[in-house]
Amino acid sequence: MRKHVGFFLGTVAGACLTVLVTSPQGAHLVGIARAAAHSDNTYSQLNLFGEVFEKVKSDYVEKPEDSKLVEGAINGMISSLDPHSRYMNEKGWSEMQETTHGEFGGLGIEVTMEDGFIKVVAPIDDTPASRAGVMSGDVITTIDGESIQGMTLDQAVNKMKGAPNTSIKLKIVRKDADKPIELAINREIIRVRPVKSHVEGGDIGYVRITSFNEQTTEGLRKAIGDIQKEVPQDKLAGYVIDLRNNPGGLLDQAVSVVSTLMQRGEVVSTRGRNPEETQRFTAHGGDMTKGKPLVVLINGGSASASEIVAGALHDHKRATLIGTRSFGKGSVQTIIPLGTGNGALALTTARYFTPSGHSIQAQGINPDIEILQDVPDEFKTRSEIVSEAKMRGHLAAEGAEQTGSQSYVPPDEKNDKALAAALNQLRGVTINADAKNADAKSAAQQKRPVPN
Repeated sequence: MRKHVGFFLGTVAGACLTVLVTSPQGAHLVGIARAAAHSDNTYSQLNLFGEVFEKVKSDYVEKPEDSKLVEGAINGMISSLDPHSRYMNEKGWSEMQETTHGEFGGLGIEVTMEDGFIKVVAPIDDTPASRAGVMSGDVITTIDGESIQGMTLDQAVNKMKGAPNTSIKLKIVRKDADKPIELAINREIIRVRPVKSHVEGGDIGYVRITSFNEQTTEGLRKAIGDIQKEVPQDKLAGYVIDLRNNPGGLLDQAVSVVSTLMQRGEVVSTRGRNPEETQRFTAHGGDMTKGKPLVVLINGGSASASEIVAGALHDHKRATLIGTRSFGKGSVQTIIPLGTGNGALALTTARYFTPSGHSIQAQGINPDIEILQDVPDEFKTRSEIVSEAKMRGHLAAEGAEQTGSQSYVPPDEKNDKALAAALNQLRGVTINADAKNADAKSAAQQKRPVPN
């Protein structure tokens, strides 16, 4: 942490030095005066905070705990930034590490905070939440009868986690539903199996990636190896990589996943507030698929690391993207431990860009071929989920912002139009699907060679 602060101070000092060297004498005084005024204003605001803190301690109707006041102040400060920056106390930090390792006790849902409530980004496959019918876009209003308004995201998540075989009651609001839905769910040990695979029709490898935790790349490599053992190389038409409703995860796993599917090239670049903070990540390790064609499935629930993978494979013409526009989370959070017992800070420190220089923030990635699913009547109000552009306080896009897109995935593969289109694409069959501009897009697709 000292190194991080030292870099920041060095940057500020360097900027001031440049002004002093290159500016006329009058500008010297203006620059110094502005710096002094800024410093005075900062100290004034900190004095105000101290005054309020002391007044609350001395005059509040009940004696408050100092640690809770400080934690509440920190949460308030961080919540004024963007939806993805957050403070984690020691317990929250420990639980986050469990999640990235891929095993924890709970329900199995990825959530975000919006307007004081918890909104579901996506349920994790084969977990208590998904089996109970929790869906993308559901708004959780109470947990075990207690309203979550006033809770932080970490506090609400901590209430949903717990020992296996214990029950929890959620009240959920769905768009246009007549009344709230009440669910009783038994917690389980959530072992997030981030990769699943099988062979489709004897000639295509299907690989679904549900999240990007520490086990994802290993799982992908195993899946590809299993498919290659089952299908001879000369019979293998290609691979479908399904990233639909994948909420993302670890940046290094996104980079290594692309490295598994692409021989070489830039995967993603991240740009912070200062030009010298730009970083570039490139593919390494070789293409395990041996150049076989790829189709990547995306939808409105594909976010963050999923968008990095889809964007890299698309920009290098390594894959065709099929489905609907992705979520649009184009920011990077750095985890900054705050010392023993003080937890950690997840702070948005950069935007990320695809190899072509496209910013995904609040825009998402558009598929090459847009395929809209047939959504059952009972799910039609859930065919769109919250997108980055709809989240309060989100970082602004560099171009026109795009709202959420369809995220419904049929549970039965035979009804999955996007999957059918992917299989047809790999087999060289003309795609014919109900989609916006389907005729034009299909015609364009027929003229375009399959990437390899």
